Amino acid sequence: MRLIGLTGGIATGKTTVSNYLATAYQLPIWDADLYAREAVKPGSPVLESIVHRYGKDILCSDGNLNRQQLASLIFSNSSERTWVEQQIHPFVRQCFVNNIQQLKTTTISTADISRSPSADGVLVVPLLFESQMTDLVTEIWVVYCPPEQQYLRLIQREKNNFNRVLTLEDAQARIQSQMSLEAKCQQADVVLYNSSTPEKLFKQVDTAIQG
Repeated sequence: MRLIGLTGGIATGKTTVSNYLATAYQLPIWDADLYAREAVKPGSPVLESIVHRYGKDILCSDGNLNRQQLASLIFSNSSERTWVEQQIHPFVRQCFVNNIQQLKTTTISTADISRSPSADGVLVVPLLFESQMTDLVTEIWVVYCPPEQQYLRLIQREKNNFNRVLTLEDAQARIQSQMSLEAKCQQADVVLYNSSTPEKLFKQVDTAIQG
């Protein structure tokens, strides 16, 4: 079974790669960020723990977690960030384990095997190394771009998607809260350089998926 662990830094292009793998190769994409959101849904034990620690002011008026407020608390405080991650990561890991187990028990006919892609699934995990989930995958792909591009992409993404204005200092705090891209690249089986056009990035993905 070939399971790709897709990681990288914030705003380096992981979603671009995972969307391409889904559309071009019909691969199942399992996204840690989606599971993390599920972990803190209203009524969940994880959200109750977070409220107990930070108070009800950490909630929006509809009872959902105020993710922006939580981010402002943890990106500048490594101990608080670690605590929050320790609440969420076990849930995320179990979601991945369940998916992998389901994949293993799925019966594939001989005809299906002849048409199957050259990988079985993609785990998109921004904190693949930090959360110690590398044991779940058979290979690691890191999406890389130069720091200057990463800062600009993060600031632009927050503005476009969430109508939030990040200062350069805010962007630096978020990026520096993660393991450095250089360290991730050193442990990668594949490094995808996303500093040019999407077409050039996709050609790298095509080469890697055939490997």
